[in-house]
Amino acid sequence: MKKMTEHQIVSILKEAEAGIPVKELCRKYGIGNSTFYKWRDKYGGMETPISNV
Repeated sequence: MKKMTEHQIVSILKEAEAGIPVKELCRKYGIGNSTFYKWRDKYGGMETPISNV
C-alpha cells in the first residue's frame, strides 16, 4: 500500500459517511479494515483545507 496523504484519508472517510460500505472502500483503496478504523479514530470529523490552486 502506498502512503496516503491526510487529504486522501479524509476523502475516503467522507465516502464512508456518504454511505459507501467500509468493505468496499477497503477493497477500492487497498487498505485493511483495521487501517480504516484507525484512520477514522484519528481523522474522523476533520475537514481538508481548500487550497488556492
